[in-house]
Amino acid sequence: MLRIFRLFISLLVSFELIFGGMISGGAPIAPVPDAPAGEYGSYVNAFVGTGGVPWVCGMLSPAACSPFGAVRVGPDTCAVGGIAKIKTNTSGYYYEHRHMLGFSLGRLSGTGARDYGMFRVTPGLGAFSGKTRPAAYAYSHNAETACPGYYAVRLPGAATLCEMTATSHVAALRFTFDTARDAGVYIDAAAVVSAGEYKDARIQWDEEARTFSGQITLLCSFSDRFGGLTVYLAGDCDTQADFVPADSGDGLWLDFGSVKNSPVTLRMAISFISVGHARANLEAEAGDAGFNGVLDLARDAWEERLASVVIDADDKTKRIFYTALYHSMIMPTDFTESNGEYLGFDRRVHTADGYTYRTDMSLWDTARCTHSLYTLIAPDIQDDCLKSLLAMDAQGGVLPRWPMGCGYTGSMFGNPANIVFAESYFKGLDFDAQAALDAMKRSSHGEYPGKDSREGADLYDEYGYIPDDILGRFSVSKTLVYAWEDDATARLAAALGDADAAKYAESARNYRNLWDPETKYFRPRNSDGSWGSLHPEITSFFDDIFGTDLFSSYCEGSARQWRWSVQQDPADLIALFGSEEIFVRELEDFMKDASLTRAAIDPGSGYWIGNQHDIHTAYLFNEAGKPDLTQKWVRWTLRERFSLDPDGLDGNDDGGTISSWYVLSALGFYPIAGTDRYWIGSPAVDNATLELANGARLKIETIDQSPKNVYVREVLLDGDPIEGPYLTHEQIRDGGTLTFIMTDKA
Repeated sequence: MLRIFRLFISLLVSFELIFGGMISGGAPIAPVPDAPAGEYGSYVNAFVGTGGVPWVCGMLSPAACSPFGAVRVGPDTCAVGGIAKIKTNTSGYYYEHRHMLGFSLGRLSGTGARDYGMFRVTPGLGAFSGKTRPAAYAYSHNAETACPGYYAVRLPGAATLCEMTATSHVAALRFTFDTARDAGVYIDAAAVVSAGEYKDARIQWDEEARTFSGQITLLCSFSDRFGGLTVYLAGDCDTQADFVPADSGDGLWLDFGSVKNSPVTLRMAISFISVGHARANLEAEAGDAGFNGVLDLARDAWEERLASVVIDADDKTKRIFYTALYHSMIMPTDFTESNGEYLGFDRRVHTADGYTYRTDMSLWDTARCTHSLYTLIAPDIQDDCLKSLLAMDAQGGVLPRWPMGCGYTGSMFGNPANIVFAESYFKGLDFDAQAALDAMKRSSHGEYPGKDSREGADLYDEYGYIPDDILGRFSVSKTLVYAWEDDATARLAAALGDADAAKYAESARNYRNLWDPETKYFRPRNSDGSWGSLHPEITSFFDDIFGTDLFSSYCEGSARQWRWSVQQDPADLIALFGSEEIFVRELEDFMKDASLTRAAIDPGSGYWIGNQHDIHTAYLFNEAGKPDLTQKWVRWTLRERFSLDPDGLDGNDDGGTISSWYVLSALGFYPIAGTDRYWIGSPAVDNATLELANGARLKIETIDQSPKNVYVREVLLDGDPIEGPYLTHEQIRDGGTLTFIMTDKA
């Protein structure tokens, strides 16, 4: 059945490639303008992670956006005949598609969920009857380009060059038609990302003022889980047009007549509070700026963010690095209106005082390294995240684990915010740590219907693990994750002198209750203490394919991939194996069993950088006295599992997590999440300068670094040797010079 499923997907994609190529063939398509990238943006390939095998696609999009913005305006692609229901790329853009529905204003980045996709704009020719939306257009990658803050494509079927750019809440779309026929654009208020649902979609217009407004309530993968998210629209057009409404009231055709070679620009602002707020966002962020003015704002914003890390490296490394850095800065989303207001989790309007309220945080993933990256080079964003999470707790009742829009999505499990708060405290960020600890403790116990809760918290507290016969789904994975989160809570509690520190420190070792010393695996266990079945070589994805429930004790992976999930106490994990020698042997066998190719159809049960639960494993050799193996496997991963191709990631990017792994690892160190420490790895850049908080600079220099010299002979900080395979945040937060002396000898 697995082979049949894969064959079906392969045939579908192949059919699209062949048939789509036939449709877009014929006369040569005029080229698109050169992407107007800045110095650092010129190294970014915005198409990385947009294609490949659907279930291991990076789920990224070339949509135009500003760093951490709310608007991500870009193409919505589809298969032959307008088919977009099959889950290929959840961002709305799939590189293997050859047809395009139009350009919508929003999407999630790198996630497994399909949401946003509102207010799609599609160009067209001829008259509009009020009933039929424009059909999907064939397009070619040869007539498509993108860079940070800009996307463009030629659609021969609509005889137009389509360009778009964005500020945080404003999209600017420019259409240049190369035909004398009557031309126009259709604004679809009822558009959502593929397979999504909606309600209350409508659009209004003022023909004399050349303005329009609208709204839609999204009921998509995530937004439906908290009752829907209403998005409001306010826009204008710089060209006289006849406004023709759709009979349904949820669409609007702007008929420009003959505008050959005369560009038409639409500016479209969104709000999550009201049309009035959307109009204010348009005025505040774009003012009188036309398309080029908005593009300048977007390009400058990206240049400032990308310049936070300046590297010297070979051209390929530089391009992969800045592409990864770019992808790490798309989410979380700016949910704050121009006047400082935002829609809270209580569905009331609040004001963010001294920070920007942000949402769309893939915390179960980003807690592992993305927030660590922000703490280093974007502390303002990390500060926003911490204060936003506390606001969500105060207004919603409990900390979220995957907040989207104005609500709890319940995606994944556990309380990853606990890890983010603890690490941020130990790295010196300024937030209400006591309020955070109180929220962390509350979120770790009890059920919160309709919100995020620690599923099986009472069972975990009673048994010291999640009994597989009572709550079988992800029982092993939940126990391991809960223990990790409790360790973070214990550390923060101890630092603040809280009496519950010892209690959480004890539960942080609950992973031991699922360790089977005979098999040396974390294994499902029943309430009577008996062991459940163990199949180390089989991943839980087989259950998804066959509709069974045989391997679901592990989330999105295998027993082998979850075997290493004791980030909080790797020394004890090594002790469970019996010796460092056994640990190293088993870990290296696991690493060697990685799939033969990047973004493989079947990633297998071995090392898989494309999913989060084992992305730290290359660094565990450090804990067993074998830093040379950490260095070897980090450089192998950087080289073999990242590229500039559409399938250039090994799996979903999940809000920038996999990309953040690359950025940090290429610089030579990687965070031990929930603590103030970093593992030392093997840098892949020649030199780097990081702009830290308060104007401090951390300089990284490598001596004799090369593809052959992957081993670190010595590390110096301001000329003094570093003992052991660790750095602390305190050592580097005020800047300095970190020197790696490289060699080809292990």
